[in-house]
Amino acid sequence: MRVPTASKVPLLDVRNLSKTYRSGQERIAVLRGACLRVEAGESVALTGESGSGKSTLLHLIAGLDQADGGSIRFDDTEVTALADRGRAALRRNRLGLVFQQFNLIPSLTVADNLAFQARIAGRHDGRWQSDLVDRLGLGDLLKRYPEQLSGGQQQRVAIGRALAVRPPLLLADEPTGNLDEATADEVMDLARDLIRQTGCGFLMVTHSARIAATLDRQILLSAGLIA
Repeated sequence: MRVPTASKVPLLDVRNLSKTYRSGQERIAVLRGACLRVEAGESVALTGESGSGKSTLLHLIAGLDQADGGSIRFDDTEVTALADRGRAALRRNRLGLVFQQFNLIPSLTVADNLAFQARIAGRHDGRWQSDLVDRLGLGDLLKRYPEQLSGGQQQRVAIGRALAVRPPLLLADEPTGNLDEATADEVMDLARDLIRQTGCGFLMVTHSARIAATLDRQILLSAGLIA
């Protein structure tokens, strides 16, 4: 397991992040000044009770939503200063995203799903994709469609797609939430091996203390703040 070292400029630096949503006439503060850091090559589990704001925080880092206040510094980019187009380009070119629901494209084969993001980003590398196929055990599944795959197989494809662009940072929102324990362990073992190989940072939202304990560091989000 990696022991993070001090760094003057972390890969990801989130400071005093706030986000409020409106529910009817009521305003609900989901994040109240959350702060966190992720170093290059470090794997971090973001834990907390349901409704604590874990997914909201991850979505703000990914540029899927706009923060009300605070700063998200990713590498050399201030994410909170980007307009919609800039945030979309960030996700396309420099971030890997993995979700609980897999989000594969039903009309594309496994091979085409794997290459999809990298082709859009203009960064498709056939040799690297072949390596991912081998490491993820997808060689016999390349011509199949998502509906023909098990949940574990779909999540392996989703991880491969996210890593195909060699992103500096991989974000995952409950990636094992729809998997049984044995399949979850298998998927996480593969993910950690690939993360070590690529050297990317990894921030994962999870409700599982067992899964969280397999990463380098665990942080707790409670009442909109990092405890």
